[in-house]
Amino acid sequence: MEIIKIAGVALITCIATMLVKQIKPEISIFVSICGGIVILFMCVNFLTEILGVFNFVVEKTGLNTKLFNLIIKIIGVGYITEFSANICNDSGQSSLSDKILLAGKIIIFSMSIPIIKTIIEIIAGLLP
Repeated sequence: MEIIKIAGVALITCIATMLVKQIKPEISIFVSICGGIVILFMCVNFLTEILGVFNFVVEKTGLNTKLFNLIIKIIGVGYITEFSANICNDSGQSSLSDKILLAGKIIIFSMSIPIIKTIIEIIAGLLP
C-alpha cells in the first residue's frame, strides 16, 4: 500500500525535522519542505491516473476542454495554496499563511468566473 510508504516518509521527516531543529533551527524548515516534496512526487502516479480518467470523461461527454483545463488549474491553485500556507504555519508565520490563503481564494474565485458564466448561459438557455 502506497499510504504506508507515504506515512513512513512523513514520520521520518518529522523525526529528522525535530532532530535538526535542536542543532540548527534555521535548517529544519528545509528538511520539512524536502519531505513534503518527496511525498508529492510519490503521489504523481495517482495524479496522472486521475487526469486520465478526467480526460476520458471529457472525450466521452464532449465537454468543453477549456473549462476542463480551467478546473484542473483551479484544483492545482488550491493545493499549492494549502501547501504553501502550511509551510508558513510550520515556520511560525501564521500571518503570512493567512495572506496566502486569502490570495489563493481570490485567485480561485477569479479563475472560476468563466465557469460561472457558462453555467448561467446553460441555465438561461433552458428557460423559456
